[in-house]
Amino acid sequence: MSSVVFRDPLVVILDTGRTSIRAGLGLHDLLRLPTIEIPARVGLRRNASPEDDASKISAQNSQAGPSSSKPSPTVKVTDYLVGAQLDEALASGQDVVVSWPFADGDISDWTQAEAIWKYVLFNRLQLRRAQMESPVLLSVLPGLSRDAYEHIALIFFERFNVAGFAILDRPMAQFYAAISGNQLSGVVVDIDEDNTDITPIYDGFVIHPARMHVALGVNDCLCYLAHLLRSNQTVISALSPPDSPLSPEDLQCTLLDLARHIWKEGLIKVLAEGEAARDLEEEGLTDIAAVLVAGKEKAVIESGMKKKLTAKASAAEQARAKEIEALDLVTTEFRGHSLTLGKERHRFCEPLFDPALLSGVAGIQPKTGHYETVRPLQAAVGDAVSRAEVDQRPYIWQGLFVTGEITNHIKGIGLALQARLAPYILTAPDPQYNEVQPRSIRTLKVPDYFAEYRDKGDGLASFLGSSIVAKITFNDSMGKNFVSKSDYASAGPRVVLGMSPSLL
Repeated sequence: MSSVVFRDPLVVILDTGRTSIRAGLGLHDLLRLPTIEIPARVGLRRNASPEDDASKISAQNSQAGPSSSKPSPTVKVTDYLVGAQLDEALASGQDVVVSWPFADGDISDWTQAEAIWKYVLFNRLQLRRAQMESPVLLSVLPGLSRDAYEHIALIFFERFNVAGFAILDRPMAQFYAAISGNQLSGVVVDIDEDNTDITPIYDGFVIHPARMHVALGVNDCLCYLAHLLRSNQTVISALSPPDSPLSPEDLQCTLLDLARHIWKEGLIKVLAEGEAARDLEEEGLTDIAAVLVAGKEKAVIESGMKKKLTAKASAAEQARAKEIEALDLVTTEFRGHSLTLGKERHRFCEPLFDPALLSGVAGIQPKTGHYETVRPLQAAVGDAVSRAEVDQRPYIWQGLFVTGEITNHIKGIGLALQARLAPYILTAPDPQYNEVQPRSIRTLKVPDYFAEYRDKGDGLASFLGSSIVAKITFNDSMGKNFVSKSDYASAGPRVVLGMSPSLL
């Protein structure tokens, strides 16, 4: 066992998710944001793999989302396009097959995974393989086999020549970013583009038999909001005017882009349970075309109902302004248009809690089974926690943490999920209630004292948690939680099984 200690500026954090890779070089007193973020995908020019039957998948379809296409075994790491190289090839219209090796929650192709990691380390971080002094902490999806851990260690030591190496399960990294005090139990809900991973944790360890997966994610929410926006006549008239209408395909793409813009601009809040139904009952009042007016009332909408603009208005104008405020209108600039949006934007997250709403919605990626059988998020979380031991559940419910990119732009998803989980908590009048039953659910968030993360939401929790663990791990003079180059040289890949935070 090596007694090496690494300097913080040399440490590399490599956060590997289903659809994105985040990385950074160096640790500091104030843990910093990732400096690199790329889609976790690779591209292969069709002529680079003539024997590949899977290359019949169109590049256009591959761009839309994760693909499980598998190239020929003869393809080398250097054949793949990654990051900016792939973006440029797609933008220029080259015939490229796109694959997402981590999208299924595993590593579907080792050559593709190596190509992505290699690109980040040597192209983006500009490390030098021959003079590699950096240790790497790699966060990965949970549940990989022990053989997979050995293969990963082999890649990083023998292909990348790293000076030290440790592997951490992403849910643990996410959880470490949000916990305070001695809180070591909870449940992490990671909402990705097309999937949501639910991971119960007890006393600092992932409960692997209790992990759940739901085929719902951000893209479902985007398609649902695009579907709702079709009912906003002012939006449709602006984007697809009657004198020069867009084709159905172009209109769908435009509405999806608008939905993404609305989400990333932070114009969405999460509706409480039952609030969506009340809005539907008031649908007749939300005809934005009927309330758009010029002058002071338009200024009221754009200014967010600031009192200083309505102080001198007449009683009739003030009444009208209050009516507009009640409709919760907002204006946003999109592709040269000033668009006014209503409450439909707040229904963005509804498919997560009620997947049946996606039935018949255009643009939804195929899923296993019918939407009526895709489990609502609250049901899946409740089931996951119920798989833990009875005496563990009260502690797990005290650490509900919702993360994923969706939370970078929408606050309150954790609280909305918490409210919908109330039926899974037994209370005193219930005949099955006893002293070991959980009495409440507590939500977690990334603490405000992480200054650079304060205004970024909770979606970067995995990178932050990985940075926290790396700072502790690589400063341990005993080297118990990482593998040094000398450790690997003496024991080979299997040494990672006894010296990695995820497997202890």
